[in-house]
Amino acid sequence: MSTSTYGPGADAGDADRADLVVVGAGIAGLTAALCAAQSGLSVVVVNKGPSWRPDRGEQPTSTFYAQGGVAVVMPDVRSTGPDDVDSIDLHLADTLAAGGGLTDPVASRPILADGWSSVSALIAWGADFDRDADGELLRTREGGHSVRRIIHAGGDATGAAIQRALHNAVAQREAGPGRCIRFLDDAIVTGIRVDDGRVAGVSYLRNARWGVVDAPTVLLATGGAGHLYAATTNPSGATCDGIALALRAGAHVADLEFIQFHPTMLYTPGARGRRTLISEAVRGEGGRLVDVHGRSVTDGVHPMGDLAPRDVVANAVETAIELTGHPCVYLDISGLPDFERRFPTVSAGIRAAGIDPADNRIPVVPGAHYLCGGVVTDDEARTAVDGLLAAGEVARTGLHGANRLASNSLLEGLVMGRRAAAVAVGRRHLRPTRPVPVTTPGPAPILDRDLLQDTMSRRVALRRSADGLVAAAATIASAPRRIPATVREVEDAALTLTASAVVAAATARTESRGAHVRTDCPLTAEVGESHTFRLVDGEIRESGFAGIAV
Repeated sequence: MSTSTYGPGADAGDADRADLVVVGAGIAGLTAALCAAQSGLSVVVVNKGPSWRPDRGEQPTSTFYAQGGVAVVMPDVRSTGPDDVDSIDLHLADTLAAGGGLTDPVASRPILADGWSSVSALIAWGADFDRDADGELLRTREGGHSVRRIIHAGGDATGAAIQRALHNAVAQREAGPGRCIRFLDDAIVTGIRVDDGRVAGVSYLRNARWGVVDAPTVLLATGGAGHLYAATTNPSGATCDGIALALRAGAHVADLEFIQFHPTMLYTPGARGRRTLISEAVRGEGGRLVDVHGRSVTDGVHPMGDLAPRDVVANAVETAIELTGHPCVYLDISGLPDFERRFPTVSAGIRAAGIDPADNRIPVVPGAHYLCGGVVTDDEARTAVDGLLAAGEVARTGLHGANRLASNSLLEGLVMGRRAAAVAVGRRHLRPTRPVPVTTPGPAPILDRDLLQDTMSRRVALRRSADGLVAAAATIASAPRRIPATVREVEDAALTLTASAVVAAATARTESRGAHVRTDCPLTAEVGESHTFRLVDGEIRESGFAGIAV
C-alpha cells in the first residue's frame, strides 16, 4: 500500500464515500459531475474556493474569466460567406497549425468532432449564448482561426455564463432525488490515496481539519499554473495543485515547458497576481496592436497579422517592447464601434485600472495565461494511475501541442469532462473494500512564493536560455523542506514541485517551438517530440513514457 497525502491520521478529520471525487469546480469538473450524477453516481466536488455566487469578487475558477468563447463547428452552418463553410477538418487544420508540430491529430479530431454535441448539452443545461435577431448563434474570430467559429455569451463574458449555467444545473441536481452531488467548499485536496496501485480516494484540508473521501475514481480538474509567475490572467487558485497531486501519485506529465503567454494582458505597473485579460476577440473585431509610436506590432511578422497564433503575436509584442524601450504596447480600439457594449467585461476591467475606453488605446503586455501541457491522459481522461483521471487545463490530451489555439480550451473541458464521467460510471463497482489510512509524508520543498514567482518571471517566462534555466533550477533546489500544514503551504509546495518540472522540461527542449522560446537555441527541430516526466525518489526525471496502457 502507498499513500500520497499530507496530514495526520484519518481519525483527526471527517470521512466520506463517493463513486467519483471531482477536484475542481470549473467547466471540466462540473460537466463531469453533472454527467456522472445523471447516470446515478454519487459525486463529491472538492472546491478550493467558497461556494460560487455571481456577485462574489474574485471567482475561484479560470472558467469564469474566459472571455472569448467556445470554438466549435456547428453542423451545416456557413462561417463567413456562401463559399466559406466550416468543417471539423478545417478546425483540425487550424489546431495543428497553431500547435507547432506537437498536436496529436489522432487524439484531437474526435475531441473537435464531439464539440457540438457537448455544446448542445451545455445549452440544455441553461447556457445562454449570444444570438442574432433570427435566433442564430453569433460567431466571432480569434487568432489562428481561418473562419468565424467562436460562439460567445454576454459579449465577452462567456466563461461567467457557462459557470453560472453549470452551477444552476448542479443546484437542481443537489435539490433532486438522492442529492447525487455534494460540494466540499473551501477545501484543498492534499493527496491522492492509492492502495495497491489503485486509487482509493483523496485526503483534504478544510477549516483546519483533515478529511478523507473514499472513492474508486478521482478526476483532477484543477485548472492551470498561472501563479508560477508574478503576473497572470489566472485567478488566485491556479497554483498547480493538480500537477503536483498527479506527480506524487505516480502519473506522468508532458509538455510543461509550453506555457502560453497571452499577448494582451492589461499592463499595470508593479502589480502582482491576477490581471485583466483583454480578449483576443477584440482583435478579431478589428482592434490593432501598435507600439508607443503607433506602428503595427505584427506587420511583416505573419500573414495573419494580429490574428496570428498566440505564440507569434506574444513574441512580436515582446520584440516591440524591447525595440522601443517602452514598458508596453497598445491595443488600438479606435476602429471598433460600440466597444463597451460588445466588450463589457474588458471595459469594466480597464476602467477599474483607471483607464478610460474612450482613450482608444489599451496598454498591454504578454501575461502567463494557459498551460498547454499537463498530466498525460488517453482519449478518455485516464492517466497511468488506475482510477486517476484528468480533464481540462490540468490534462495533456495532445490537443494543444506547443501552443493552444484560441478558445479550444472550453471545448476540450466540455468534451473531456463528459468522457471522464463515462469512465467513472464504468468503475462504480470498484469501491474501496477497506479504509486507507491517511499518513504524513516527509517534508516537501517549499520556496517563498514571491521568490519563486520572480525567478520564474525572470528566467522561465516567454523567453528562456540555458544560463537562466540553470539559475532557476538552483533557486528552486534551495527551497527549505517542511510538512505543509496550511492551505497556503500546500499551494506553495505544489508551486515549488511544478516549477522544478517546468524547468526540467524547458531544459530538455533545446530548440524553440511554439510557446517555448530558447534564445540560445532559436531554431526549430525538423521533427517535434514530446518529453514526459515523473517524480522518482523526490526528483523530477524524464520518463520516456509513450502512452496510457488500458
